[in-house]
Amino acid sequence: MLDLTLVMLLLVVAAALIFDYVNGFHDTANAIATCVSTRAMSVRSAIVMAAGLNFVGAMISTKVAGTIGKGIVDGSNVTQMVVLAGILGAIIWDLITWYYGMPASSSHAIIGGIMGAVTAHAGASALHWHGLEKIILALIISPILGTIIGFIFMVIMMWSFRNTPPHALNKGFRKLQVVSAGFMAFSHGTADAQKSMGVITMALVSFGTMTTLNVPSWLKLTTFDVPTWVKIACAVAMGLGTAAGGWRIIKTVGRDFVKLQPVHGFCVETASAGVILGAAAMGMPTSTTHVITSAILGVGLSKRMSAVNWGIAYRILWAWILTIPASAAVAYVAYVVLNPFLGR
Repeated sequence: MLDLTLVMLLLVVAAALIFDYVNGFHDTANAIATCVSTRAMSVRSAIVMAAGLNFVGAMISTKVAGTIGKGIVDGSNVTQMVVLAGILGAIIWDLITWYYGMPASSSHAIIGGIMGAVTAHAGASALHWHGLEKIILALIISPILGTIIGFIFMVIMMWSFRNTPPHALNKGFRKLQVVSAGFMAFSHGTADAQKSMGVITMALVSFGTMTTLNVPSWLKLTTFDVPTWVKIACAVAMGLGTAAGGWRIIKTVGRDFVKLQPVHGFCVETASAGVILGAAAMGMPTSTTHVITSAILGVGLSKRMSAVNWGIAYRILWAWILTIPASAAVAYVAYVVLNPFLGR
């Protein structure tokens, strides 16, 4: 009979990969909403491209995974049940916001989920507040940068091509937007797949300290190094989820929020990808959702205030504000309900 600890580890890995899959179709809009809305690419072509480049991006670096795995909680208070409940909190909140077409942050959801589960297990004192401050600060600053850079980039484009006829301008940028959309898809992979890498590795570290079972060597882990099989599994799950698409959020971000032309889409994607890759290089877990929607806001503001659908902006803002506490609350409840049956 399998030891319950090993069963829990397998459940955690499965749940983390499901989260990566949900993250993929939930956040597909981050990479392709603008190029679909401007008709630079068809939905199918954009999704295929995004899926492939999400996979490639996810294999490049693990700095963000290390931040998620070590910077949120005290490792001595991490159990398989804690990680499982945290992931469940993130998945449930992602599905709720996807259903209503709101581009909420999967990054915030997994951080909130882990916070809620650890609090249920060991109290708020088990949280690494210094690490959380650093993570949350990055998640706050990144959309501000996205808005500013998107605005400035768009103003530069408008000034540089002020004498170019609109038809010729959009024709040229429709081709360039394919490149910028690919850049955005790659950056999304470098940031978002690593959240699941971090929580799976966190669970593996916990497993290695909690059991002396004779298990395969590839499961054992003594330091926080992300194993190759975890990188590949998370990258595949993210790619498959992206391939499944996420039309509800694509419509909200790419059509309802701000009406975009190819030149706008190019500025949005390029500015967003630059912010995300810069943060990923420093190991900071930005929210791709927040960055690209804020870049769209910046581009919209460069045209005029009325170019922005402020009703949609208001709904998006509330989704952002609620994500961490809501996913933490769901994870807290999940831990309380499941721990009597699966906890040890």
